[in-house]
Amino acid sequence: MMMRAAIRLIACIGLLLAAAAQADAPALPGDIIADLEQLQRQLQQGAHDSVAERARMQAQRLEGGNTADRWAAALYRQLAAGAEAGAGRSESAADQLRQARRVQEAPLSERDRWLREEARLRLASGQTEEAVALWLDWHERHAGSSDDRWRLARALAELQRWDEAAAWVERALAADPAPLVRRQALAATVFQRAGRGEDALEQLEAVLNAEASPEAWRRAAALAHGLGDAQRAAATWEAGWHLGALSGEEDLRQRIELHLAAGTPARAAEYLDAALAEAALPDSLEHRRLLARAWEAARDRERALQAWREVALRSGEGDDWRRLGLLAHAWGRPELARQAMQQAQVKGSEVPERWLSAG
Repeated sequence: MMMRAAIRLIACIGLLLAAAAQADAPALPGDIIADLEQLQRQLQQGAHDSVAERARMQAQRLEGGNTADRWAAALYRQLAAGAEAGAGRSESAADQLRQARRVQEAPLSERDRWLREEARLRLASGQTEEAVALWLDWHERHAGSSDDRWRLARALAELQRWDEAAAWVERALAADPAPLVRRQALAATVFQRAGRGEDALEQLEAVLNAEASPEAWRRAAALAHGLGDAQRAAATWEAGWHLGALSGEEDLRQRIELHLAAGTPARAAEYLDAALAEAALPDSLEHRRLLARAWEAARDRERALQAWREVALRSGEGDDWRRLGLLAHAWGRPELARQAMQQAQVKGSEVPERWLSAG
C-alpha cells in the first residue's frame, strides 16, 4: 500500500511541472524544475531516505521566500511525502502533505489531491479519526468514486459511527450496486449495527450461494430470526443445508429448532426422528424430549403420545408422566391417561384423585 501511495504522489510531478506555466500557480525557475525532476528520478530508483532528506531541506529553505519559492516548497514536500511513503513511514508522509496543503500558492486542485492522499496515509498509520475528518472535508467538494465511498464507510465503521457509516454505504451502493463480497459483508455489518436489520439481511442474502461460507449462512439465518421472521430463517437454513454449506450435529440441531420456531413442527420431527435412527444425533433424553415436543406441536397424536411415553420411561420423572396423561386425556385416550397419572403419582407428582379412577 505504501509503495502505491508513493507512486501516486510522484507520478504527476512531471505533468505538473510541464503545466505550471499555464496553471494558476507561479512560474518556477529552471534550476528548481531541474532539481525536482532529478529528485523524482532518484525516488523512482528507490533512494527514499536521501530524497526525503534533500526534499525537506529544500522545502524549509524555500518556504519563507516569494510566491514561486513557496510553490516550489510545496512540490518538495510532495516529493518528501512520496519518499517517506515509499520507505513505509506513512505518518511522516502524511505530515509532509499536510505542510504542502498549507501553501496557498498551490492550486486548489493540487491541495485537494494532497488532502485525499493524506487521508489514505493517516488511515494506513492508524490515525482513523484524522483520516475520516480529511475525507469528509474532501467529499464536501468532490463526489468521489465508489472506492472512495467504501473506504470512508469502512473507516467510519472502525470508529463505530454506525449511522454515518450506513449513510456512506448507501452512497457507495448507489454507484456500485453489485459490490465485491467483502464490501457486501461490510454493508451488512454496518446496516445491522445501525439498527437497519432488513437492509443488512438483504446484503447478506445477496451473497449466499454454494461458495458462501457456513458463517455467512448462519449469520443470515440468525438475522432473519432476530427480525422475527422465523420462516425466512428456516428457509435460509434449508438452502444452506442442501448446498452442503451447513452440516454436522450443531447445524442439524439448529435446522430442527428453526422449523419448530417457524411453525413447521412436523418437518422438525421428521428430521429429528431420522437423525436419531441414523445416529446423526445422540439418542439422548434431551433429543427424545425435543422429538416429543415436535410431534405434539404437529398434533400427530399417536406419535406424540408414543414419544412422550418414551421420554417418561427414560426420565422416570413424574412431570413427564403427568404431561403424557394430560395429552392422552385431551386426545380421547382415557385408559392411557389413567395409567400415566398413576405413574406420575408413584414418581412423586401431585395428581388429583379423579385422574386415578377415571375410566
